Amino acid sequence: MTADGGPADLVVLGPVHRVDAAGSRTDALAVRGDRIVALGSADVRPLVGPRTDVVDATAGLVLPGFVDAHVHPATAGRNTLTADLAGLDGPEAYLAAVARYADAHPDRPWITGGGWSMEHFPGGLPRREDLDRVTGDRPAFLFNRDVHGAWVNTAALRAAGITAATPDPVDGRIERDPDGEPTGMLHEGAAYSLETDVLPAPGHREWCAAVLAGQAHLHRLGITGFQDAWVTPDLERAYRSVDADGALTARVVGALWWDRHRGLDQVDDLLDRRAAGPGRPGGAFHPGTVKIMIDGVLENGTGALLAPYCGHHHGPDGAAAAAGAAAGTGGTDGGDGANSGLVYVDPAVLQEAVTRLHGHGFQVHLHAIGDRAVRLALDAVAAARRRHGPGDHRHHVAHVQVVDPADLPRFRDLGVTATLQAFWAQHEPQMDELTVPFLGPRRSALQYPFRSLAASGATLAMGSDWGVTTADPLAQLEVAVTRRGPDRRDGPSFLPAERLSLPTAVRAFTAGSAWVNHDDDAGTLSVGRRADLAVLDRDVFADPDARVADARVTCTVAAGRVVHRDGR
Repeated sequence: MTADGGPADLVVLGPVHRVDAAGSRTDALAVRGDRIVALGSADVRPLVGPRTDVVDATAGLVLPGFVDAHVHPATAGRNTLTADLAGLDGPEAYLAAVARYADAHPDRPWITGGGWSMEHFPGGLPRREDLDRVTGDRPAFLFNRDVHGAWVNTAALRAAGITAATPDPVDGRIERDPDGEPTGMLHEGAAYSLETDVLPAPGHREWCAAVLAGQAHLHRLGITGFQDAWVTPDLERAYRSVDADGALTARVVGALWWDRHRGLDQVDDLLDRRAAGPGRPGGAFHPGTVKIMIDGVLENGTGALLAPYCGHHHGPDGAAAAAGAAAGTGGTDGGDGANSGLVYVDPAVLQEAVTRLHGHGFQVHLHAIGDRAVRLALDAVAAARRRHGPGDHRHHVAHVQVVDPADLPRFRDLGVTATLQAFWAQHEPQMDELTVPFLGPRRSALQYPFRSLAASGATLAMGSDWGVTTADPLAQLEVAVTRRGPDRRDGPSFLPAERLSLPTAVRAFTAGSAWVNHDDDAGTLSVGRRADLAVLDRDVFADPDARVADARVTCTVAAGRVVHRDGR
């Protein structure tokens, strides 16, 4: 197919995997402006003019631009501008990086950053005394890689007024020594409260710089669209500013943060924020989603389970666990502990919130890790549909780590997309040491049921959750199809029966996530659609060993504009 209008602005020659319903391929693609205008070399070659930018991908592969349905690029981008601990190998490396940052920024009142991994500390719990050695009397606050807890020093605890007498918040926990003294590890709401109430807030320019740093990193990995899963009012203003300046080259859906400390009154505020629209007419920022976090994570005992954790998982104390059970967060079988995790939004409030948001046309993006949280998410969507009908909201549940088998078909029945964090479905210390022992064998076998969800008819999307783990779609695709990490290829697969085929996984990270983002112009390659492309240095479908992570993105095109190219 061809289009009139003169030479193409951009031509890509090489295998084009279209990710259409037929799984078809062609051998070339032409772009004019922000649109694909021709497919196939017979129609593309006549469009090559003297000023056409020709990309030779004959040894590689052209895919639709990846779309990340659950990511934190501004937070992760900001980490790269602070004390960035991501990817470092252990406590001494962390402390050395913190010391370098502190020495390089002596004028900053707080030392901030994050990205450290729980697996490098006994029980996943670092201590304040170690941090004190390199920070002295300057307060330090460092989120861990999953952003569900923070390592703080003595000065930070002092600045926040946290002592042995400070009670745990209802939505978090202060880790303590036997005498009650805080150890320097804050979980969930305890960490968030210190961050929001005590830390100096980042300024507008800092947030804008973080957005641009995060976007640049994602573009280098072939990502042309994403859903930011935690958009506060300050971050929202930054997105609008960057969009107004024309610098937001990715198409971004902003998931406006549901404040679990407020009630249903915030719906009106969310409506006002959505009504403000993008940063410019026809802009790239779309704040039409609301993000609700239902539970925490399993490795710190705050993921909400239908039955208690096994053994003596560090978790809420007896009183907090009893309160959780009274609120309906507990279970009666499967574990010998008192802790069934935390539910951050009362189930009745959750149902009414999702119902009202659904009625106002919002998409709802639900964080659900444990099997009880997943069920609560699906129950809330079911309630919304009963009152208002199905609609075209494309609600999605992110993480879905443990799913009760009875709930698998409900995703299809309710039109709920499962947004997968594929990189987590592998054997690694956080899984093998901090999760499996406290789930027990039955529930451990239910983790990350990717193939089961697909077989049940659920729509699949993918999101990296960067900066929790890598943003690289190719590494995530490899784990999705092998259930092994790229650095653990000789090890056992994690629940290999739940592996996805590569075409299914690629579709989830392109067309599936574009669907979630209400971006019907993206996710597949056809004439007339927006030109969002990821050019790889090899054909990953030709690799029988599925070493997808060895591939590299050499060129990224967003809305017809080259936003990344090797050597430039």
